[in-house]
Amino acid sequence: MIDDNKVAKDVRDAISVGYRHIDTAQAYANESGVGEGIRTSGVDRKDLFVTTKLAAEIKNYEEAVAAIDESLAKMDIDYIDMMIIHSPKPWAEFQNDEDHFFEGNLEAWRALEEAYEAGKLRAIGVSNFEQMDLENLLTNAKVKPMVNQILAHIGHTPLDVIAFSQKNDILVEAYSPIAHGVMMSNKEITTLADKYGVSIPQLAIRYCLQLDLLPLPKTENIDHMKNNADVDFTISDEDMEILKNIGRVDYGEHAKFPVFSKATDK
Repeated sequence: MIDDNKVAKDVRDAISVGYRHIDTAQAYANESGVGEGIRTSGVDRKDLFVTTKLAAEIKNYEEAVAAIDESLAKMDIDYIDMMIIHSPKPWAEFQNDEDHFFEGNLEAWRALEEAYEAGKLRAIGVSNFEQMDLENLLTNAKVKPMVNQILAHIGHTPLDVIAFSQKNDILVEAYSPIAHGVMMSNKEITTLADKYGVSIPQLAIRYCLQLDLLPLPKTENIDHMKNNADVDFTISDEDMEILKNIGRVDYGEHAKFPVFSKATDK
């Protein structure tokens, strides 16, 4: 959620040090700036992979169609590499366990399918979907989700939904792989990072990679961008088990956000 008037530079910085996948969302209110960064990066468009997200509140076909075109217009690019439904539920309903918005998600998904078939989108997927939400699409949709982007990191690794997604050939992307930095003060994690001679973010990102997840770290600092990408080491199986079983991470001030509140309630 980098400010729209600042994000173009950060996108260019990331691309300049080797990043090729840029992730944004309608909810971040910075698609215009991200598009500018893509267009002015000096790297061929076909060599970049741009993801954006359909707002969680959109649960009908007509609004979804309009929102897809709006993202294309804001970013001012010919196509979007991937668009995903940001959440199976509107954020205000995120902790409502009675309504899973199955019909609304199928409506939104139909719009994504049509944009995919038309070439506006090169891939389509979802975010924050649990098993029953995925089953709804797998059972009823024409095109199955290609990605499920979920909150996953040391201290919160939802292995069940990861296993279900991967069993169905759905790539799992891990957002907030560094848990908004709160893991920096965890002694067990610090000890293991020291053991491998790496930073805690590097350990956290490598952990996700070894679970066959695609980590999506966020930073505005070019030195951190370089550090996050330098993960050419291997965590032992024994240490991976230790990391999988580390207790829940306290999100601190970030617990007020719906998605993190949901995670900390589990």
